[in-house]
Amino acid sequence: MRGDFRHYYTDQTEAPERVKTATFRLKNGHSYSFKSPDGVFAFGKADRASLILIENCVLDGQENLLDLGCGYGPIGITLKLENPDVKLFMSDTNTRAVTFSKINARDFNLLADIRKGDLYDPWEGFRFDSILSNPPMAAGKAVWEKLICEAPKFLTENGRLQIVAYHNKGGSRLEGIMKTTFGNVITTTKSGGIRVYVSRKL
Repeated sequence: MRGDFRHYYTDQTEAPERVKTATFRLKNGHSYSFKSPDGVFAFGKADRASLILIENCVLDGQENLLDLGCGYGPIGITLKLENPDVKLFMSDTNTRAVTFSKINARDFNLLADIRKGDLYDPWEGFRFDSILSNPPMAAGKAVWEKLICEAPKFLTENGRLQIVAYHNKGGSRLEGIMKTTFGNVITTTKSGGIRVYVSRKL
């Protein structure tokens, strides 16, 4: 399979042909580098939307945090490094992404529960205080609609779903589904067309 869809939402079980280092710097001056394989979203680069989510997500200290569709792990791992009291959970449908999330977590000597599976399938019976996602827009509406609509089942009371997207490239539709599903949604950040939408389970 060719094109962006492969990078977003297709299982890659074989070893990558190439691995590049993706590096980014936070506003506080902290820099992080990750091993990124081909066939996984944001290969060899720091994804701007993910960085905006990292910089602007709302965390309450010690909480259970799920990075859903984690790719090679930059969102969840960085947030755990910046917020050591967070208990980190990560998952992706792509075997290669999960493998490299585990490699990157190990390289940072970081404890995380990292699983392979489609959306919430690995997390039956779990409840999270925050679910974060830079969703796979190229995978189609059925995927990211399910990501939103099933989120309340996996959130604690007052738990938050936090999603980053380009507003004019599907983000406005995500915002509408979040409003319908949760009865509330706010935009916490706007930056160059990218927005972070947050809904709370009431």
